[in-house]
Amino acid sequence: MADTYRINDFKKKYPHLAREVLEEKDISLKLSVNMGFSDPWSGYTPTVVDYIRRCKSLEEAFEVVDYLVNHGELDAREGEQLKAVLERNGIEYFGGRKQDDYYYKEAKRYWEKIFKQIPGTH
Repeated sequence: MADTYRINDFKKKYPHLAREVLEEKDISLKLSVNMGFSDPWSGYTPTVVDYIRRCKSLEEAFEVVDYLVNHGELDAREGEQLKAVLERNGIEYFGGRKQDDYYYKEAKRYWEKIFKQIPGTH
């Protein structure tokens, strides 16, 4: 996995390293880090279904759909279709409710699995 950073982002993420490296004149820098695995959540953007699965009631799910439509993140036609599916089948149609710590637990399971594969980390 190789990360590419803009200079300002690199300075924010690695301020001390950036100061040491970038104070040099006429330097060309390319960093590549390969740890043998990638973060499955890197760049992940939740979908409307992810939001619906966090709702506690049908009314809350309707509010989420309306919010996404009003903010241009969901087409109005898709919003109406989703609300019809919700009305007909309920929230459970989209899967079990994602608890507040759902992503934390998923990430913890993922990283425990990865660390078991790395010698000397378990």
